[in-house]
Amino acid sequence: MSDIDPLAPTAVASGGSPPLLAETFDGDRVTEIRHAVAGCVEAAGLAGPRLDDFVLAINELMTNAVRHGGGRGWLRLWRTGAVLHCLVSDTGAGIGADRLDDRRRPVPEIAGGWGLWLARQLSDEMLVRSGPEGTTVRISANLGPAGPAHPTA
Repeated sequence: MSDIDPLAPTAVASGGSPPLLAETFDGDRVTEIRHAVAGCVEAAGLAGPRLDDFVLAINELMTNAVRHGGGRGWLRLWRTGAVLHCLVSDTGAGIGADRLDDRRRPVPEIAGGWGLWLARQLSDEMLVRSGPEGTTVRISANLGPAGPAHPTA
């Protein structure tokens, strides 16, 4: 088992491989970064609806960081073997445990509340750490058929 924290803001591929993308962002850069993510993810081998889903999930995480996490954040995208990983962090006040533990689909009549749910649905694995110093979310997508990127502990 690795000593690397999978939710560390500096997390990169084992062996120290450089990230495919490492950026800070605020509301003015979300669209620009989303386009850069799409190009990197496509170049790494994700295609079609899986590419669209993963990019949408990342966009939701960046949007959440801007809206609820202090107005800005940072993103790291890397590949480990046949798995793409994206980590999005912010410095907001954190997400309550009740919200993090709620896996139910949000109520359609209410605007908002869809970001984490969508990211979880559109990726193969999602890990979250949240507290008063901020929130870090890591999602993963297999470059092969859909399924859990790593066995759940």
